[in-house]
Amino acid sequence: MVEEINRGDALGIAPVRGLAHVKGRTDSPLIEETIPQLLASTVQRWPEGDAVVFSDEGIRWNWTEFSAQVDRLALGFLRLGLGHGDRLGIWAPNCSAWLLSQFATARIGVILVNINPAYRLHELEYALRKTGCRALVLADRFKHSDYVGMINQLLPQLATSRPGQLEADKLPDLRHVITFGEETHDGCHSFEGVQAMGTDGDRAELDAITATLDVNDPINIQFTSGTTGAPKGATLTHRNIVNNANFVTAAMKTTEKDRICIPVPFYHCFGMVMGTLGCVTKGATIVVPAAGFDAAATLTCVSTERCTALYGVPTMFVAMLEHSEFARHDLSSLRTGIMAGAPCPIEVMKQVQSKMHMSEVTIAYGMTETSPVSFQSDTDTPLEKRVASVGRIQPHLEVRIAREDGTTANVGEQGQLLTRGYSVMSGYWNDEEQTAAAIDGDGWMHTGDLARIDAEGYCNITGRVKDMILRGGENIYPREIEEFLYTHPDVSQVQVFGIPDPKFGEIVAAWIVPRPGCSPTEEDLREFCRDQIAHFKIPAVIRFKSELPMTVSGKPQKFVMRDAMIEELGLEVAQTA
Repeated sequence: MVEEINRGDALGIAPVRGLAHVKGRTDSPLIEETIPQLLASTVQRWPEGDAVVFSDEGIRWNWTEFSAQVDRLALGFLRLGLGHGDRLGIWAPNCSAWLLSQFATARIGVILVNINPAYRLHELEYALRKTGCRALVLADRFKHSDYVGMINQLLPQLATSRPGQLEADKLPDLRHVITFGEETHDGCHSFEGVQAMGTDGDRAELDAITATLDVNDPINIQFTSGTTGAPKGATLTHRNIVNNANFVTAAMKTTEKDRICIPVPFYHCFGMVMGTLGCVTKGATIVVPAAGFDAAATLTCVSTERCTALYGVPTMFVAMLEHSEFARHDLSSLRTGIMAGAPCPIEVMKQVQSKMHMSEVTIAYGMTETSPVSFQSDTDTPLEKRVASVGRIQPHLEVRIAREDGTTANVGEQGQLLTRGYSVMSGYWNDEEQTAAAIDGDGWMHTGDLARIDAEGYCNITGRVKDMILRGGENIYPREIEEFLYTHPDVSQVQVFGIPDPKFGEIVAAWIVPRPGCSPTEEDLREFCRDQIAHFKIPAVIRFKSELPMTVSGKPQKFVMRDAMIEELGLEVAQTA
C-alpha cells in the first residue's frame, strides 16, 4: 500500500489511485529528545524570554526562573523517594503547581497520571489503583469540589498517618499525599514543603538522572474521557508527546514571539501537550487565565496579556462570543489558535475569524491515544476547507479509512479512521486486552471515529461508529443533522442522538441550547427542517436545555442525554444477544 501514497508536495499530502489512505510529510525530522532535554534547550536559547504567566496567581516567570522552579520540585520528589518509572497522580484544575509537576516528574522519569478534576471517589480510586500511584498531588478545593475532604473520605487512615507513611488497603501503593493551598492537612505534605526539600539540591544530580532517560520511556498516563465505557489509561512516551506538541504548534507558525492563551484543562492533551509542551517546543509564552474556563477571565487575559493565540473547544468560543462584555475587550493581538475537542460548527468558526481577529485559526482533530493530533488545518487553509474539515494529515503519520471488512475505502467514502505512526500510544496501562482491541497487529490505532478523506487529503469527521442511528433500515449520522441545525439563527448548541422506538428501532432526538434571548419551539425547528433534510432525519424528539452534558475536555456525553431521554419517556431498551 505504501507505493500508493503520495509522499507530498509543498502544500501537503493527497491520496492517489482513489484510495482514502494518506501519509504525512517527512521533510521535517522527528525530535529525539526527552521532555527535560527539550526544556533545557529552550532555556538555553531564550533564558530571559517570557515563559509562564498565571493571571489569577500573579505569577510571571522567564525560562530560567521556570526551569529553576521545576528543578526544585524534581529534587523534592527525589527526596520523597520517587524515581524512574514510579507513578504520581495529579488531581487539580489549571495552576502553577500542575505545570511544575508536569515538568518535574518528567525531569526524573516519574510517570505523571492525569486525573480529571471532575472525578469523584469511585473514579479517583479506580485511577490511582489502576496505575499504582505512589504519590498524589491535589488542590485543597476548586468550585464545588473539596478534594482534601474527598481523599480523607476515601482514605480515613490519612489523617492519623505521618506524611509519607500512608498505608491503606484500598490503595496499597499510595504513600505520599501532597496538597497545595493556604492550609496544611494532617497526614499530607505541603507542596511548598516538598519544593523546599529541593532548595539546597545539586542540579548535577538531576542531570545524571535525566541522562538515563529514553525517549521511548512512558512519561504520562491520561484516562480516556469516559463518554462510553470505563476509563482506560492511555500511556504516552516522551517521543509521543514532544513531537505532537512540536508539529501542532508548527502548523500555527508559532515562534518565541507568540503568547498562547490556554484556558483548556491541563489534565487533557489539549492543555498539556498542544498547550504547555507546545509552547516549550517554540519558546512561546504559556499564558493561563484562570483555574477553570471562565469566558470573562479569558477575554480579559487575551486583551491584557496581548495574546497572539487562543485555544478552546467550540463551546468555549461560543461562550466568549455571546458574553455580554465581549465588545469591550481588545482582541486585536490575536492571530491564530486552535479549535478542537469536538466538531466545530461552521457559524462559530466564521465569527471567531471575523470578530476575534483569529484569521489564522486552525482546526485540529485527534484522540488521547494518538498524543493527540492526527489532522490539522494550516493558517492559510481556504475558508471552505477550514470550516468543513479538520485539515490534512500531520507529518510522520499515516491514516486510512477502513470499511467494515477492514479494506481501505475509496476517496470520499465513509469508514472508520485508522492512524499509525510515532503518535500512537504504547498501550493502555496494565490492560493488554483493551490495547489489543484498539491497536491491531499492523500498528493501526482504531479510533472509533467515522470519517471521509477527499481527493486533496482533507479529512471530514462524520461521527462515531457507535453514534450511528439505525432508523427503520436507514443509517443516520448525527453530525450531518447537527451541522444543519446550527444554521438556524436561534440555535447556540445542539447534539443529536438516537433513542429506542418500538416501530423503527431507533428515532432521532435532539437537545438544543438556544441563543441568549431566543425562545424557539419544537415546531419552529421541525418546520425549519422540512424540505431541507430527509424526513427520517428530522428529530422526532426535541428538548431545549440551558446547557449540555460535557466532559471537562468539552466532548458531548451523548450517552448521558440518551439515558435521560429513555428515563423521561419511559422507553424500553431492546436487548441484544
